[in-house]
Amino acid sequence: MKVFFVILLSAMLTDNFVLSKFMGICPFLGVSKKLNSAAGMGLAVTFVMICATMVTYPIHHGILVPNELEYFDTVVFILVIALFVQLVETMLKKCIPSLYKSLGVYLPLITTNCAVLGVTVLNIDNSYSFLESIVNSLGAGLGFMLSLVIFSGVRKKMEYADIPETFKGVPATLIAASIVSVSFMGFSGLFS
Repeated sequence: MKVFFVILLSAMLTDNFVLSKFMGICPFLGVSKKLNSAAGMGLAVTFVMICATMVTYPIHHGILVPNELEYFDTVVFILVIALFVQLVETMLKKCIPSLYKSLGVYLPLITTNCAVLGVTVLNIDNSYSFLESIVNSLGAGLGFMLSLVIFSGVRKKMEYADIPETFKGVPATLIAASIVSVSFMGFSGLFS
């Protein structure tokens, strides 16, 4: 049980895909303007990560490895991810149209989000068991959502800050993102 807890917290905090591996930066910067869209994107990505892992792990170990077809991993994984993104997109369009509209182009881009593909590939590279892979995917998704929600709060505060004209807009956003990223480095001593 301790191993699962360490994998979960490590994926959320020390090995955060956005803030330490710099994967998924596009939705991190694009969707973090509002808390609702940040949380919605975080939940969508978490769902896709977990479901993709549940399907890609058995495909890799049960079909591709025994037939020496590991070189198809990336193609197969992207197809599986695209399937779940379509499912999420359809569900949001039917059930929560306001969130669907606020996520805009970033929702279908989950398919090419390197954080989602990264978690499926790293589960295999790290030789995680099936359950460890699921826990790692959950932690990575929750870490992704945590990053988006925290940065959403930072961006809200920046709206009211007195920022020099030179730094307004993208420069201030990138500086704030780097500060949030550096703040997560403090967690690296937890799991040494």
